[in-house]
Amino acid sequence: MRYMIMVRANADTEAGLFPDDVDQLMADMAAFHEELARAGVLLDVSGLQPSSAGFRVEWDGRGQRVVDGPFAESKELVAGYTLIQVRSREEALEWARRYPNPMGRGRAGAIEVRPLYELEHFEQKGIHGAERFRELGTL
Repeated sequence: MRYMIMVRANADTEAGLFPDDVDQLMADMAAFHEELARAGVLLDVSGLQPSSAGFRVEWDGRGQRVVDGPFAESKELVAGYTLIQVRSREEALEWARRYPNPMGRGRAGAIEVRPLYELEHFEQKGIHGAERFRELGTL
């Protein structure tokens, strides 16, 4: 089962600011992700630049439009992610509980962990066309 651990953004991440102890935070994050890699569960990891550097494509039922960032609700944004592959929800929770505070020690921060859809989820629901994603190697 694949899980995405998402670092929730805040006003500082949206401003492109790093905590005062950024060097220690980077060391803690590197050690944690090295541990994930040694355990064979790490698939990918990266931080995201502030939403001011991004854009959204939105559909309203009649068409689409492109909206440039920044986006107002920073608490609803993602500042980074770690993608892992584990055997169970419980194992994902064990790893998530060990995740270093992404905002730095002594500061408020949050991560959100969600499972990814796997090909069998679509097959179980009788959804056709998902096999094309297997050919791409994405599910």
